[in-house]
Amino acid sequence: MGEYMQVRGMLQEGEAYAGLILGKDQEPDYHLVLLPDEAIDVSWPAALDWAKGQGGELPTRRELALLFANLREGFERDWYWSSEAHATRSQLVWGQNFASGIQTIYGRPYRGHARAVRRITVP
Repeated sequence: MGEYMQVRGMLQEGEAYAGLILGKDQEPDYHLVLLPDEAIDVSWPAALDWAKGQGGELPTRRELALLFANLREGFERDWYWSSEAHATRSQLVWGQNFASGIQTIYGRPYRGHARAVRRITVP
């Protein structure tokens, strides 16, 4: 509980704590923080640039699932980009529908929403 309170104390204005992501393949666990602003009607390349400009990154598919589970009310009931291109069809990118909860792929030029996240590694 102490570590959770420490992380909560590290949040900047407008940020929301989303939860803990367990590391895979020898990567460390980390806390996920949702940044406050949102981009609307942006292609995937524009979403990547926007997130970087916010001081964060687009969330991964796993992170989008956690955001849907824990912070759904902070999202429009719309489709949001992930940072992950499809493994075999690189022109397609994964995203999360915050109305239905499904994850699906769209072409990079498709215009969707974007949110940025930052990660705090668990020591």
